[in-house]
Amino acid sequence: MSQIFKDDLLAGKVALVTGGGSGIGAGIARTFARHGAKVALMGRRAEKLEEVAGQIRAKGGTALPLPGDVRDFAKVEESVKRCVEELGGLNIVVNGAAGNFPVPASQLSSNGFKAVLDIDLLGTFHVCRAAFEPLSRQGGVIVSITATQAFVPTMLQAHVGAAKAGIEKLTKDLALEWGPFGIRVNTIAPGPIEGTEGMSRLAPGSLARELQGHLPLKRYGTIDEIAEGVLFLVSPAGSYITGAMLLMDGGMALLGGRIFEV
Repeated sequence: MSQIFKDDLLAGKVALVTGGGSGIGAGIARTFARHGAKVALMGRRAEKLEEVAGQIRAKGGTALPLPGDVRDFAKVEESVKRCVEELGGLNIVVNGAAGNFPVPASQLSSNGFKAVLDIDLLGTFHVCRAAFEPLSRQGGVIVSITATQAFVPTMLQAHVGAAKAGIEKLTKDLALEWGPFGIRVNTIAPGPIEGTEGMSRLAPGSLARELQGHLPLKRYGTIDEIAEGVLFLVSPAGSYITGAMLLMDGGMALLGGRIFEV
C-alpha cells in the first residue's frame, strides 16, 4: 500500500461506509481507519462486517459493524443514529453498497432490474437522506461509488447503467442543494478493479487476462488505489470539489463499452 497521505489525515473524523464488508467498501474502510477515522460499516452480511472490523481493531483502529440493508430506510436511519451516538458524530459517508450481474436486457426480469435500482440508487438516496441532519450540523462529505456504466453504453449492463446514471444525477442535485449546509457530494467511478466480485463476473477466467491487454494501462486497478482516490475526495485536498465525478478506470472508458466482448 502506498503512503501518499499522512497517517493522521482523518483524525477526529467519523465515517460511515456502506458495502463495507467486502471489496472496495472494505478497502475504503481500512484506509480511512489507517488515517485516523472511526469507521462504521454497514452491509447485509454481519460476519463479513465483523471480519473487516476485526482487521481494523487489530491495527488499533475503531470500527462499528452495523448489519442492515440499504433498501430499508428505517434500518438506515437506525444505523446512522447508532453511528452518531456510539462514535461521536458523522463527517464522512461512502455509498458503496451495490448489486450487479451480467444479463442481456432481453432476458432481464423486471424484478432483476428493480433489485439493482433499489440497492444502488434508492439505497444511495436512503443513506444520503438519513445522513443529512448529522452532516449539516458541522458540514461533511458524501462519496458514492458509481461505475463507467453510468456514461459508457455497456453490453449486459442495462440495469446497472441505469442505476449508476441515476446516482450521478442525484449527486449533482444534492451537491447543489446541500452545498449551503457545508456538505460536499461527489462520486468516484472505478473501472476494472482486481479482487472484486464485479470483475470476476464481468470478465471471468482467461477473459480477465485478455481484457487487461486491451486496456491503455495494461492492468487492472487495485482496491487500494480506489480507496486512496476516495481519501483524496474526503480530505482537505478535495475541499473545493463538489458535484464532481472522479474517473479511475485506467483509460477503459476511452475504448467504449464493447471492450467486454473481447
